[in-house]
Amino acid sequence: MLQTTFHANLRHISRVENMVDVTLAIPRKYCLHKRINMNRDLISYYRQRANEYEKVYSKPERQSELLFIEQNLQDIFRNKSVIEIACGTGYWTEKISKSAASIVASDINESVIEIAKSKHYSPASVNFQIADLFQFNETNKYESLFGGFIWSHINLPDLNRFIKCTNRLVESGGMVVFIDNNYVEGSSQPITETDDIGNTFQMRTLEDGTTHRVLKNFPKEEQIQQALGTVASEINFVGMQYYWILKYKAL
Repeated sequence: MLQTTFHANLRHISRVENMVDVTLAIPRKYCLHKRINMNRDLISYYRQRANEYEKVYSKPERQSELLFIEQNLQDIFRNKSVIEIACGTGYWTEKISKSAASIVASDINESVIEIAKSKHYSPASVNFQIADLFQFNETNKYESLFGGFIWSHINLPDLNRFIKCTNRLVESGGMVVFIDNNYVEGSSQPITETDDIGNTFQMRTLEDGTTHRVLKNFPKEEQIQQALGTVASEINFVGMQYYWILKYKAL
């Protein structure tokens, strides 16, 4: 089985009673100025990267783990209504649509949404929305939520708010699933900077020659556990070499 090929580490994480709010130690000037610029830079980067977005999934050493993730997501979301945040060009939307009942896929960038709309999705019904997660005007509650490679782009002072925003989009006890990267020397883009609160950054060059400073954090399992604190139950974490899968029920 694929799971034994790379020894995926699946285990239940116990709830943490004392959640630390990392925003308390962050200077207000940092929150109001650097955070705004950081978010703008990230949005601009992904807008420019839209046409080469999915090339990151072609790395040969990662294929077995990507297949394992695809199969797991299809099992998790089978016959479910799903709200997807940061859907990008629809790479994971297409995978999930093979088993889900319906998907509302959202992203803040119109350029990636346009690419996503051009793809074929079946059998799930798929609708797209341009939306800022932190200002998501969504009155419906969904059975489940999926976020692919978005956790690592969240500025540390915004992490608690991010989790609360995602949890609000699902029913009480609804399933929330995230996947993201581990840092692997030689496979990952090098970390070029760490700021004074622990955010890490990479310098990425696109095919048009432009270079971008991109926020990319690589949280450890213990940090994820701490961040979820008392807002999640039945937490399961799958740790692989290149990726991780997080699944929990929103409280």
